[in-house]
Amino acid sequence: MSDVTPEVEQRRRRSHAVTAGTVPTGPPPGRVRTPRAPVLAGVAVVVALAFAAPLVYLAIGTLTDTEAAGHLLSRDALAPLLRTLTLAVSVSTAAAVLGTGAAWLVTRTDLPGRRIWRLLLPLPLVIPSFLGAFALIAALAPGGLVSSLLGVTALPQLRGLAGAFGVLTLLTYPYVYLPVAARLNQLPPSLEEAARLFGRRPREVFAEIVLPQIRSSILAGTLLVFLYAVSEFGAVQLLRYDTYTRLIYSALRSLELPLASALGLQLAVLALLVVLLERGVARAPTRVASRGIRGLHVPLGRWRAVATAGVATLVGTALVAPVAVLSFWAFRGLVRGSTRSSAVVTDLGRLLTPTWNTTRVSVAAAVLSIVVVLPIAYLTVRRRTVTGTVSNALVVAGFALPGLVVALSLVSWVIGSPVLSVAYQTIPLLVVAYVVHFGAQSLRAAEVAVASVPVRLEDAARALGAGRVRRFVTVELPLMLPGLLAGAGLVLLSTMKELPATLVLAPPGFETLATRVWNASQDVFLADASIAGLVLILLSGVLTWVLVVRRSDAL
Repeated sequence: MSDVTPEVEQRRRRSHAVTAGTVPTGPPPGRVRTPRAPVLAGVAVVVALAFAAPLVYLAIGTLTDTEAAGHLLSRDALAPLLRTLTLAVSVSTAAAVLGTGAAWLVTRTDLPGRRIWRLLLPLPLVIPSFLGAFALIAALAPGGLVSSLLGVTALPQLRGLAGAFGVLTLLTYPYVYLPVAARLNQLPPSLEEAARLFGRRPREVFAEIVLPQIRSSILAGTLLVFLYAVSEFGAVQLLRYDTYTRLIYSALRSLELPLASALGLQLAVLALLVVLLERGVARAPTRVASRGIRGLHVPLGRWRAVATAGVATLVGTALVAPVAVLSFWAFRGLVRGSTRSSAVVTDLGRLLTPTWNTTRVSVAAAVLSIVVVLPIAYLTVRRRTVTGTVSNALVVAGFALPGLVVALSLVSWVIGSPVLSVAYQTIPLLVVAYVVHFGAQSLRAAEVAVASVPVRLEDAARALGAGRVRRFVTVELPLMLPGLLAGAGLVLLSTMKELPATLVLAPPGFETLATRVWNASQDVFLADASIAGLVLILLSGVLTWVLVVRRSDAL
């Protein structure tokens, strides 16, 4: 009598099938295998609830508090709505025009230096908006770069709506430029060539053929810019334009929590509506074109010089000018020195602690975000269930919320709980805020990483007797690692530049490069702020090049 058990015999047969190449290469129809789906579902639910809990607590607390609920429809809450919408609409419209125009010029015309412009046009992404606003203030300050070049002692200060509009437009147009340029590179030239053969002018070809093909990319990028402007804090605070975020921050500093909660809830609802609209646009069907086909290039003719000057002006004002202003004040400060004992210009080593703090909290947030969203990615990709869909939506909702609202939600939650109150203004709570706010960036990358692992490899490893942990470590993780690292890198980049959540939740005395720039600019130490800003731009620039520009289809 054979001592081989049925389980061992089944494993042998399975192994022989793998060797013979007869193992099914995909999952059974309508179902994809996944490890311990009930466990994954439970973990996904816990993670999703953790993402949703702060906002839910804020909403319940606001609606059940008589004073806070009274602010919802008061003039104090409705007045900033009009100002916020005015800024968001104007910035997103201008960014759509600039981004689309620049993308068309560098991809579909004979613009001189197209390769160089393609490299430079996305780079304003490395400059945080609060740093762009500071550069504008520093450029027009007495003794600044502009006054030195023009030989005047005083210049008008550009503040309010005009200043915020200019800064945000110049720093956000890449959100439109990148998807539109990628889409233009995918379009085959056949339709445009046919239109030209039938006598259509280049302007008519663009309006009738090209524009309908890139409309969804324009709308998606424009809505992202709209969301960015709605949630913006640093630039509007420095330039003194009273939008939602500036008033929420002022209410928090004045300990007017009911007003801050009401404004925060309104801003959260507005942001969520924008994200829902953006996701609808992103899912709109578009014509899929073959890649690798060079698009039709339109000769600019007499407009060539004008187009070149326009692109050069855009790059100059959005990228070169802020860096030049910061470099001017940094060099001036290093040459003249300072009598302050805490000055950065006399001791550059004072930036080591903020740089280290920025690095460690950013890395912690990046790693934690990948760890917490990976179960949801597994559930979404391997089993298309309602639980996975809802969990995915709740994580994405965290990204929709402005950083200041995430911080306000967590503050309201921990202060109102005797157990959690000890976490207020601690590094763990700060990292949690980063994960809630930016976790969606790593979720999409994690989903792509999970989908890249062929199911047949997991089946083969299971047939050869590998357990769940061993299969994950030896088979799945090495294949998923590049995608997971890309998602973690995006979170790392975003966390390095995050300002409002850090200002609200950071422990006393804890400085990052962003808060160092902020504090120095508030104290009008222009040289110190400029040096810290240049270091932040350098770190952000390296990450943006690796994670955005180098991977962009626009290149």
